[in-house]
Amino acid sequence: MAADLEKIRQVLSTVSLPGGGNLVTRDMVRALAVDGGSVRFVIESESPEAAAQMEPVRAAAQSAVESLPDVERVSVVLTAHGPAASQQKAPPPDLKIGRHPTPDQGPKKVSGVDRILAIASGKGGVGKSTVSSNLAVALARQGRRVGLLDADIYGPSQPRMMGVSKRPGSPDGQTIIPLQAHGVTMMSIGLMMDPAQAVVWRGPMLMGALQQMLGQVQWGRLDVLIVDLPPGTGDVQLTLCQRSHVTGAIVVSTPQDVALLDARKAIDMFGKLKTPVLGLIENMSTYVCPRCGHEEHIFGHGGVRAEAEKIGVPFLGELPLSLDVRIAGDGGTPIAAGAAPEAGAYADIAARLVAGGMA
Repeated sequence: MAADLEKIRQVLSTVSLPGGGNLVTRDMVRALAVDGGSVRFVIESESPEAAAQMEPVRAAAQSAVESLPDVERVSVVLTAHGPAASQQKAPPPDLKIGRHPTPDQGPKKVSGVDRILAIASGKGGVGKSTVSSNLAVALARQGRRVGLLDADIYGPSQPRMMGVSKRPGSPDGQTIIPLQAHGVTMMSIGLMMDPAQAVVWRGPMLMGALQQMLGQVQWGRLDVLIVDLPPGTGDVQLTLCQRSHVTGAIVVSTPQDVALLDARKAIDMFGKLKTPVLGLIENMSTYVCPRCGHEEHIFGHGGVRAEAEKIGVPFLGELPLSLDVRIAGDGGTPIAAGAAPEAGAYADIAARLVAGGMA
């Protein structure tokens, strides 16, 4: 049986602090997480000087939580909120996802990442997340070092599509260790939050969360970081393009006119943000009946190619509407990870990106 979060908070409120108050009333507990009988959290002190005197408090907190029923193992990290008095450095980040953004200091390069590709769409339901996960896997299979960032804060789907559910680790309560799946390094807000609860945040918290996932995650050395953006033209898109050095955007759309209307808005947004549009992808371009082999264009055909030619950007390829693609995504193994015929379409797009120096 899993340990009870509320009981853990209650017992932590009994741990007194020098100068008065307790760990809960003085809001010093960070990243509290329960995994079955394992409990981990961070005690964040006001400064390194104060943290040096806090080891008895850390030990008392660990002992108090260990005394609870159903608790088998407790890990407590002691860290500091601010720099030492002798150091003139910015305060270190913490692991509380969803804070307000740091002051705007212009675009910053993500450490170790050579290129950032934003996968965007003007509207939901066109398969942008499916394209993102499969394209990441296809690039990894062609020898690229690939990262995948799920920036769809309200509707994160990459944990399910990539088959991961483990909470990312944090050795110091500051940096975040991403997960690995199908040769791809990945991170999603969905791995940090309760999957059954809605994320109810205003714009500043969305922006802060994206900044944290770009700056606090230890991505390592990557040839390309693919960012799965939410649909539309909102805060997350603005934050990514204004705060990071984005190599370019790939816009995904289905062929029908209604989807293309919104895709044009996404393209216009990237133009205003001075982010190059590297190409367009037509998803759900064709459907082949698995029984009789008849090919049908359920959503129309060729509309995205025509739009790419009209605005003078590369047309990267057509992707089929396939039941196998949906089943693979729901099962946590993207179709591009196997040898199915549909994997070839993603491999072709990945090869074009590599050949063009975009990935």
